[in-house]
Amino acid sequence: MIKEIKFTDKAIKQINNLLSKKDKGSFFRIAIKGGGCSGFQYDFSYDLKPSEDDLVQNNILIDKQSADLLKGSEIDYVDELIGESFKITNPQTKSSCGCGVSFSL
Repeated sequence: MIKEIKFTDKAIKQINNLLSKKDKGSFFRIAIKGGGCSGFQYDFSYDLKPSEDDLVQNNILIDKQSADLLKGSEIDYVDELIGESFKITNPQTKSSCGCGVSFSL
């Protein structure tokens, strides 16, 4: 179970909407990977089954290492001038780049 990470209703609705277009039984994966101009970036993808080290909540997968880095975060789905996207407010980040895609811890 994914604890200490809050998903807004908009985020859950969008995840369910995206999964409705995938194979039945697919999962939405959220991960933190190395990269971007600030060192880390969020990665959103799909998977057909959980891995051994995944935490699972309904149809959402987060690997344990990413879940630790996301503790205390809120995941939202926003519609802004620059477009629609998932927005993660993570209290563990020290800084983020100008584009808002990558961050440092």
